[in-house]
Amino acid sequence: MVVSFLEISLVKLKLYSLHGIQEYWIVNWQLKTLEIYRRTDAQLQLVATLLEGDTLTSPLLPSFSTAIAQIFL
Repeated sequence: MVVSFLEISLVKLKLYSLHGIQEYWIVNWQLKTLEIYRRTDAQLQLVATLLEGDTLTSPLLPSFSTAIAQIFL
């Protein structure tokens, strides 16, 4: 049985959502994207899909920012 990257990420998303994690990022190296999930009500919801030209920020890390392109160097 082969488990895909997407399947693993979705299992983690459900687990993290159940345990109260406030924010979860899924980095897709093949598509060069970063999905941001944030807690809305009682579960993590997709709030953005960032591309290479975008900048990652988080309300949980106010002084943090990085260019998505830097992640894929």
